[in-house]
Amino acid sequence: MSGVTGTRLLSLDVFRGLTVAAMVLVNNPGTWKAIYPPLRHAEWHGWTFTDLIFPAFLFIVGAAIPFGLAPRLERGERVWPRIVRRALLIFALGLLLHAIPFFDLATLRIPGVLQRIAVCYLVAAALFTVAGARALAVVAAVALLGYWAAMTLVSVPGFGAGDLGKEGNLAAWLDRAVLGTAHLWRQSRVFDPEGILSTVPAVATTLGGVLAGLWLRAPRPPRALAAGLAVAGAVAAAVGLAWGLWFPINKSLWTSSYALFTAGVSALALAACYWLIEIRRWRIWTQPFQALGVNALAVFFLSTLLAKLLVIARLPAGTGASRPAQAVLFEAWFAPWAPVVVASLLWAVANVLLWALLAWPLLRRGVHLRV
Repeated sequence: MSGVTGTRLLSLDVFRGLTVAAMVLVNNPGTWKAIYPPLRHAEWHGWTFTDLIFPAFLFIVGAAIPFGLAPRLERGERVWPRIVRRALLIFALGLLLHAIPFFDLATLRIPGVLQRIAVCYLVAAALFTVAGARALAVVAAVALLGYWAAMTLVSVPGFGAGDLGKEGNLAAWLDRAVLGTAHLWRQSRVFDPEGILSTVPAVATTLGGVLAGLWLRAPRPPRALAAGLAVAGAVAAAVGLAWGLWFPINKSLWTSSYALFTAGVSALALAACYWLIEIRRWRIWTQPFQALGVNALAVFFLSTLLAKLLVIARLPAGTGASRPAQAVLFEAWFAPWAPVVVASLLWAVANVLLWALLAWPLLRRGVHLRV
């Protein structure tokens, strides 16, 4: 049996669904004051389970590009309008999430998760249309090495070179200089975890996914495909960990070591999904995650919107004053039945189940809410 040549790969859809489920889980605790440590981002340097999720999604965005665009290119279709239109729509949806409910352009956060996905998709898809696997690997390597050099050698006004703190690093300085503090992540206002310069290594993460997608479409035996992807993932993760001794693994800075390490972990996870689903044919568990995976961006957007609306909307509390609906519902439905950290996790799990249930009939009807 040769590699997959169609436009969809079940194991990739399931891996995407697992990643979206993890996104919903970590983004929707019952209370941010009670969260298990693996479900929090690392404070600065270092990593947790949560820090693996976003790069995994970017890796999947890249891996899907050969499956989505290669057949179109082989048929001689014009793909550039489609690429640009999709990137602009994703970017606009990200801005919309940040704008709700006040639509204050003076303080609108310009970077964001969907915005980074849009830029990384645009660059990776554009490069895929004009370059082969070796050229893409070279571009990714140059991006990682160039970012390392810039972050460690370029002098930042007032801080000097090589400062990797929250305020003094080159990426944070560039974000403040170009975007202004009013348009950055509101929890900081001195840096943005999805800022301008740190998008360069994030593109490299996405290109790692493109290379994985090209590999999985190659005419090789499935076991060879899984083994090759696993070996490449293990090597990348190991090199990323070693690089972290000189350039610390850091999600907010998307350091080159972090980009390489997380791409390696993502490749290992995709290889495991491919082995279980495509080779061993163990598929009884896959449909809920496939449902989330085929409508991943829609689920992420709508789940984030719902979470935001539940904070904006207010309900009467026991004291007579109104409180955010999310807090009132959590304290009424979940908090009385378990310790607060367990109840907080159960609220997050309930969110995952809700979106899986909503996505299920769409999968059954073959409806893909394409973005």
